[in-house]
Amino acid sequence: MSYKVAIIGASGNVGQEMLNILAERNFPISELIPLASSRSNGRELSFGEKIVKCQTLDNFDFSDIDICLMSAGSEIAKKWAPKLGAMGIIVIDNSSAFRYDSDVPLIVPEVNVEVLDEYMAKNERRNIIANPNCSTAQLVVALKPLHDAAIIKRIVVSTYQSVSGGGKAAIDELWLQTKGIFVNDRPEPKVFPKQIAFNLIPHIDIFMEDGYTKEEWKILAETKKILDPKIKVSATAVRVPVFVGHSEAVNMEFEKPLMADEAREILRNSEGIIVIDKREAGGYITPKESAGEDAVYISRIREDLSVENGLAMWVVSDNLRKGAALNTIQIAESLIERSLLNKY
Repeated sequence: MSYKVAIIGASGNVGQEMLNILAERNFPISELIPLASSRSNGRELSFGEKIVKCQTLDNFDFSDIDICLMSAGSEIAKKWAPKLGAMGIIVIDNSSAFRYDSDVPLIVPEVNVEVLDEYMAKNERRNIIANPNCSTAQLVVALKPLHDAAIIKRIVVSTYQSVSGGGKAAIDELWLQTKGIFVNDRPEPKVFPKQIAFNLIPHIDIFMEDGYTKEEWKILAETKKILDPKIKVSATAVRVPVFVGHSEAVNMEFEKPLMADEAREILRNSEGIIVIDKREAGGYITPKESAGEDAVYISRIREDLSVENGLAMWVVSDNLRKGAALNTIQIAESLIERSLLNKY
């Protein structure tokens, strides 16, 4: 069986990545409709070997759409997702609009795909499924197998997030600043609060009253919702001058003993993970190698000698793929594989 799929926000970075991944994975599509604002109406986009043209969201008739993939920001999601869900369309949203609603599942298929079974069996479901924050998605994929083995009590994570997480304007700002520094024509920051080229900015999203940023709070709240509400989480989110690929330094404390060699073997045998962990120069992953790849990469697995039952590791993934577009499509694939789209 094939499905009629709409993508809202198809002309953006994540939307275009969705088109690429749908084609790569031979998703069962009878018709694909890319949608965006009127500014992108008629814009040609690549879909495998085909060219598809953007249509205007406000004028589109959704009456025969089966699945809608959304990557157009929270305000658009809040306006459109409830309407489409009420029509019986399955909406998989990449924004933060519904992630923290108790009646909307927040899904990373390698971690909590079984939540879909219960949700789709509900008579009063909203037909909205949320995709997590990009930094959370790769983190929980890495944590899940270790949590199953030894129960994580607490994690401290520092994220080193690429500018692509801030959209096209953020990518352009890094490029123009980098180029400008070499010709003595440095543009002033517009997207970021300080210069991002050759710099690090320990600030992503707005500051909250407790001193954490909203991005750091998202990691805390989403990890608890997806993995285990009892896990204690502390996060520091840093923007770095990298175009694509988020990196995370993760420190974990477990209820049970778990040695580094055992953890390495568990992770090597886990879905969606590739371990690259040689204790030598270059024997680890960096964001450059992760760009364009689907896996969550893990390196630098070692025991934390400062705490009982502690481990540390380095986690890297392409934030546009596993952190956004790929995870969204994996959710849709899971619905099909589990016969949930047509069962209820």
